[in-house]
Amino acid sequence: MKYSKEEVMQYVQEDDVKFIRLAFCDVFGKQKNISIMPDELPRAFEYGIAFDASAIAGFGDETHSDLLLHPDPETLTLLPWRPEHGKVVRMFSSISYPDGTPFECDTRNLLRQAVKDAKQAGYTFAFGAEQEFYLFELDEKSNPTKKPYDEAGYMDIAPEDRGENIRREICLTLEQMGIRPESSHHEEGPGQNEIDFRYSDPLSAADNTLTFQTVVKTVCRRNGIYVDFSPKPLDGKPGNGFHINISVKADDGSDQLYHMIAGILNKVKEMTAFLNPTEESYKRFGVDKAPKYISWSSENRSQLVRIPAAVGEYRRAELRSPDPAANPYLAFALMIYAGLYGIENKLTMPEAADINLYKADSKTLANYKTLPNNLSSACAIATASDFIRAHIPTSILDIYCSK
Repeated sequence: MKYSKEEVMQYVQEDDVKFIRLAFCDVFGKQKNISIMPDELPRAFEYGIAFDASAIAGFGDETHSDLLLHPDPETLTLLPWRPEHGKVVRMFSSISYPDGTPFECDTRNLLRQAVKDAKQAGYTFAFGAEQEFYLFELDEKSNPTKKPYDEAGYMDIAPEDRGENIRREICLTLEQMGIRPESSHHEEGPGQNEIDFRYSDPLSAADNTLTFQTVVKTVCRRNGIYVDFSPKPLDGKPGNGFHINISVKADDGSDQLYHMIAGILNKVKEMTAFLNPTEESYKRFGVDKAPKYISWSSENRSQLVRIPAAVGEYRRAELRSPDPAANPYLAFALMIYAGLYGIENKLTMPEAADINLYKADSKTLANYKTLPNNLSSACAIATASDFIRAHIPTSILDIYCSK
C-alpha cells in the first residue's frame, strides 16, 4: 500500500508510533538512517531534515556538509522487529541541498530519473532480484568467523540444511513489511542461501533490495548468526551473486525484449565497475555458474544473460554478473539506459551461445569477449565510456574509480 503525507501522519498519531527512521544510502548502496520523533514529521515533509553529510562516503567534505532528507510517504513500512508498543516505522528519503537543488549523489533519484526517461520514451521496465548470502557462526565473543552454519548443498533440506528456519523467519518478516518473496532455498556453498523476489517497478525493487539485506542481517543477528553478502566469502567455494531479472513493456505493445538484451550486452563492460564494485567481485567470474564471457542463451546458467523458461508477463532476461556489493539504484538505472540504447538503436542479438562455456575448449572461447578481469580494468573502461558519463554524475564516477 502506498500512503500520502496525510495518511502517514494519521497512522503515526493513531498507531503508537514513537520513532520514524528516514532511510537513504551512500553512493555504494550502504543503507543509512536518521530517527526523528513524531512531532518532527510535519517539518520533515515540509522542509526536510538536515544532516551532516561530510561523514557519509561520497557525500562531500566539511566545506559543504549540510544536506536535507525528504521522506517519501509512499515507502512507509513498519519495522516488525522493533517493540509492539512504541512502534518504529521507516521511509526512504530523497536528498537535496539546502536551496532545494537535488543532490547529485542521491542514487535513488538517479534511478527515479531513469524510470521517468524510459516512460517518456514509451517504455516501462520491471525488475526482480535474487541475492545469495552465506551464514557463518559467531565465536564466543560474538565476533564473526568463517565457519559455515552448515555443510548442506544445493536445495538440500533439514536437518542438513540448518538455514531453513532462518529463511522462513526472513520471509515472514518481509511479508509483514509488504515485500513478497517468491522462493527461497539452500545454495551450493556451505551455509549459502538464496531468496528471490516477485517483480515490481524499478524503484520499489531497489528499495526492497536494501530492505532485504537489512532484514537478513537483523534476523541472523537475533539468531546468533553472522550473514555475509560479500562477493566471495570463501576461497574455492561459490561466490554470492545478485542476479537481476529485467523486463520491458512498450506502450505500443511491441516486443522489445531482444533489443533490450542486445543493449545490455553492448554496454555491460562499461557498466561492470558499478555492477561489481570491489576487487573481490572479480574472483567470482568464470567459476561456479558466475559468468565470464559476454554471451546469452535460453535457460543456460553458464551465460552472462539467461532468458528463463517463461511466457507472458513472466518473460524476462536475467543478468548474472552483478554481486550484492552493487548499489541496486545504480545497477537498475544503468540497465534501463542500456536497454533503451538497444531499443532505440534497434540492436540485434548476437548468436545464442547454446553451449556450456565452463566446459568449452579454448578455440570456442576465443570467439567471445570477456568481462573485465579486475576492478582497475573495469574502471578504465567506465571512465572512457561516453555512455557512463552521460548517465552517471562525474562525482560518482570519480568516487568509484579513484579509490
